[in-house]
Amino acid sequence: MNSNEPITLNRDVEGTVVPIGTKVTLKKGELAHITQSLGGSYTIIVNGNMFRLADKDVDALGFEVAVKPASPTGQRRTPEELEQEVWSQLKTCYDPEIPVNIVDLGLVYNCKLTPIAENSSYRAELNITLTAPGCGMGPALSSDVQTKLLALDEITEATCDVVFEPTWNTSMMSEAAKLQLGLL
Repeated sequence: MNSNEPITLNRDVEGTVVPIGTKVTLKKGELAHITQSLGGSYTIIVNGNMFRLADKDVDALGFEVAVKPASPTGQRRTPEELEQEVWSQLKTCYDPEIPVNIVDLGLVYNCKLTPIAENSSYRAELNITLTAPGCGMGPALSSDVQTKLLALDEITEATCDVVFEPTWNTSMMSEAAKLQLGLL
C-alpha cells in the first residue's frame, strides 16, 4: 500500500490524537494518509493531524477487522504456553509514532498471570510505560493491551497500568529494536 495515496473514510470513526491522546470523531468522507499499519491498528494523518485508529475500527479505512483465533489446537493452553502467547500478543501492540512493538521498545515493566476459577481462566496484570512522560497515548496503549489479551480464551480479566518508574530510556530497548531504529 502506498501511504502517499489518500483513503477516504467510509464512516465516522473515533480516532486518538497522537501524541496528546484526546479522542475525536473523524468524519465520513475525510481523506486519510496511512503512516503506520502495525499490529492491527493504524496511524493516519487527516487534515495535517496524526491519529491512531484502534484495530476494531480499521473497517472505516476499508479494511477487514482481523479476528485472532483461539488456541491453534482448540484446547486450553498450559500456563507456560499461555504466558508465551501473552508475550506474542504484546508484540502486536505498537507505539503509534515508532514502528517498534512495546515489548522490544522495553515499555512492558511487569506482566503477571494469576489463575482464577481453579485455573480455568487467568487474570493478566501489566505495568507499561511510555517513551516520554508527557505523552498522552498511555490510555490508548493500555486499552490496546487489554483488548488483545482479553481476546485470548484463557484471559478473562486484564489490567494494564501506565507507570513512570523507572524512567524509560533507550537502554531498555531490545537489540533488534535498536538495530531497526538505527541506534546500533
